[in-house]
Amino acid sequence: MDDTLAGWLQVIALVAALALSYRPLGDHMARVLTTERHWRVERLIYRVGGVDGDTDQRWPVHLRSVLAFAAVSVLFLYGFLRLQSHLLLSLGMKPVPADLAFNTAASFVTNTNWQAYSGESTLGHLVQMAGLTVQNFVSAAVGIAVVAALIRGFTGQQTDRVGNFWVDVTRIVLRVLLPLSFVFAIVLVASGVIQNFHGAHDIATIAGGHQTLTGGPVASQEAIKELGTNGGGFYNANSAHPFENPSAWTNLIEIYLLLVISFSLPRTFGAMVGDHRQGYATVTVMAVIWAVSVALVTANELHSVSSTAGHTAGAMTEGKETRFGIWSSALFAVSTTLTSCGAVDSAHDSYTPGGGGMTIFNMMLGEIAPGGTGSGLYGILILAVVAVFVAGLMVGRTPEYLGKKLRGREMKFASLYILTTPALVLTGAALAMSFPGERAAMLNSGPHGFSEVLYALTSVANNNGSAFAGLGADTVWYNTVLGAVMILGRFLPMVFVLALAGSLAGQRPVPVTAGTLPTHRPQFVGLLTGVILIVVGLTYFPALALGPLAEGLH
Repeated sequence: MDDTLAGWLQVIALVAALALSYRPLGDHMARVLTTERHWRVERLIYRVGGVDGDTDQRWPVHLRSVLAFAAVSVLFLYGFLRLQSHLLLSLGMKPVPADLAFNTAASFVTNTNWQAYSGESTLGHLVQMAGLTVQNFVSAAVGIAVVAALIRGFTGQQTDRVGNFWVDVTRIVLRVLLPLSFVFAIVLVASGVIQNFHGAHDIATIAGGHQTLTGGPVASQEAIKELGTNGGGFYNANSAHPFENPSAWTNLIEIYLLLVISFSLPRTFGAMVGDHRQGYATVTVMAVIWAVSVALVTANELHSVSSTAGHTAGAMTEGKETRFGIWSSALFAVSTTLTSCGAVDSAHDSYTPGGGGMTIFNMMLGEIAPGGTGSGLYGILILAVVAVFVAGLMVGRTPEYLGKKLRGREMKFASLYILTTPALVLTGAALAMSFPGERAAMLNSGPHGFSEVLYALTSVANNNGSAFAGLGADTVWYNTVLGAVMILGRFLPMVFVLALAGSLAGQRPVPVTAGTLPTHRPQFVGLLTGVILIVVGLTYFPALALGPLAEGLH
């Protein structure tokens, strides 16, 4: 089959699968987050944890629950990694060094899954399963719990309650993530992804040499790795490894999994606020940005005028798996950088300046198209608040969104949210470029070398976790700084989201009048898209000009 036809068919199949999932999955998550009925196993978990499942929390209590859960998770996973050699199924692996253990613990608890190590040569099976995979479930559930609190802020009426964090996390894990992961793990096993407890095996190659292959419980981790937009691979090659992603069919399944929850959450939003048109408007903005990015990255990789070799070959095939090709690699790259997934099936460092620059820009957007599980939706809702505020300034009217006034207090929380991630990215990149030792970690010089550093800081601050490659990040400085940036990039924005939720919930709803801005019409879709691009462009353009733009012009 012609590559172009095959590429179009897989894009159409992916869009169709996501469209078919939008309503049933979105409605299911809305029911999970709003029902008053607890399952028996959920009541048992509440009893063990000392949680009153029938009592909602004020936003400061909700926030303390998020932070306490994260702190305990980091300490537990850190200890797990440091004590690995004493655990079952360690496969003889040594304890993970302190700085790398901190980096890895922070990475998986924050849903980043940045990996400064090779999984098959660093971690045993028990740590992979009981440490990393568990965090893949709960970190994804935390994001959905936070956006649920924000939605309740819009729907609440003169209340100080925004839901119960422990109830939301428990329900999302048991009723959404576990069932879907179980089903798709079986699908992946049937499609050739391995699932066993084998250690390292030495085999003879057809060339007469020897190679060591490591088995493990890969399919069970692969399903939640994509579904929860986590992204950490069992193997160093991540989803480019044939044991994780053996065929074009599994590649399409994995792209679907990393998009499906985030693209369905706008339906959940519309159901919870009682207006599905709001969900359609939100998902339209997400879909437009995603589609444009797919088109730009694919075009750059197919028509690589910036590379003589690539232009001669007709496409940039360096760093891409031949079993996937240009179209599938570009589709995966865009989908993983527009979510907080970070899984990769190709080397982004080998992309053209235009293609690689777009992967950086995708993360700089705040990963809102569709973004991570939960974090993508609350990110775009914050930007919607800003868009409504801008519209209000243009007509000289107090802005209102979903029946709530956007006063100075609400706009301060929204502004702080938007400024947090760029501050972390740009400050971290400036520090990395200021120290000779950290500059020496770049394997390339000039704009491309700067792009590697900029990509790394952008990735961890936005809790993406993918790497541009070409950067030796397994040093004490990088492990410590990147770990701290992951934690701040995850939880500082959550502080402002929950504070905004509490402020909105305490208001009395205002009636819709002739002067109220309709936030479900195409005009607002265009306004919100413009605000997203302008805010990101003004913030990051100087840094992009020093990296991928300079390289492309050169």
